Amino acid sequence: MPKAIKDLLQPAAAAELGKTGATTMSVSGGAKTGKSVGGGGGKGVVTMGSGNEKGKRESVWINLSPPDPFFYSNRAGENQLQDDDDDDDPNAALFFMEKDLYPGKLMKLDFSKNGNRPPFFTRHDADSVPFSSDKLPEILSEFSVDPSSDEAEVMKKTIQGCEQIIKSVKGEEKFCATSLESMIDFATSKLGKDVDAISTSAVETVVDNLRRYRIVRVKQMPPGKRVVACHLQQYPYAVFYCHKMAETSTVGYKVWMVAGEGSTQVEAVAVCHRDTAAWSPMHLVFQVNPGGAPPPVCHFLPVDHLLWVSKN
Repeated sequence: MPKAIKDLLQPAAAAELGKTGATTMSVSGGAKTGKSVGGGGGKGVVTMGSGNEKGKRESVWINLSPPDPFFYSNRAGENQLQDDDDDDDPNAALFFMEKDLYPGKLMKLDFSKNGNRPPFFTRHDADSVPFSSDKLPEILSEFSVDPSSDEAEVMKKTIQGCEQIIKSVKGEEKFCATSLESMIDFATSKLGKDVDAISTSAVETVVDNLRRYRIVRVKQMPPGKRVVACHLQQYPYAVFYCHKMAETSTVGYKVWMVAGEGSTQVEAVAVCHRDTAAWSPMHLVFQVNPGGAPPPVCHFLPVDHLLWVSKN
């Protein structure tokens, strides 16, 4: 089971998932213990069950920064492409060219993991809590979040992002999963039940935000595979923005990298989009070759994000 799932999985969610038999991916081990679902770090707990004496859940802590770049409309800012001349800009590591995936290549990347990650709710618990803009006051009250707070604004934007009716990129289908069961249902409905779930992982905890990594090995995944990518959003419990990508224009890679003297080792998942014609014209990739065909553009999956891949 990918660490990206294991780290967010609590006993109640694991037990509920075990009833479904939806996928060949094992979820039987490694779940944390305890009676409440916590965001970690002691800065807030989302309690399961009946809540406190007022019928509300305890106040929650939401990671506010950096904002997640993967509620994306396929656009990038002027500083979000790998640039060997810029050592300090954390945004510079977001996108890169497929031609840059080779042993010896140096990249500025952030594979740190925030300790205050939202937990999975069971499908039952997720379905019992509203998830819509018109119910925002009720949602904020449920989680004891001040309507004037930054946390409330983040929750509002996440919900609105899930509700947006955006013209999908050619070949894409999108979905916001509010539980692990619903994420698996979406992935298996698009890929079939025989799937692999993979994620970026580090041999040891990465504590520095931005480091210079050296690629030591690159392995392309079999081409033509159907894939669903799921990106963790900012919310009191785990909400993933998932999208099925066109298998004819998307290719995945496993990339092994080291930082420093090799003490930090990362096995990363990279996704490259070879057909960007339907992307926003504001995307930086169109500035790389003005007037010509845009080159394939790639990005690494952060440690809490997932790639579901059909085995067939």
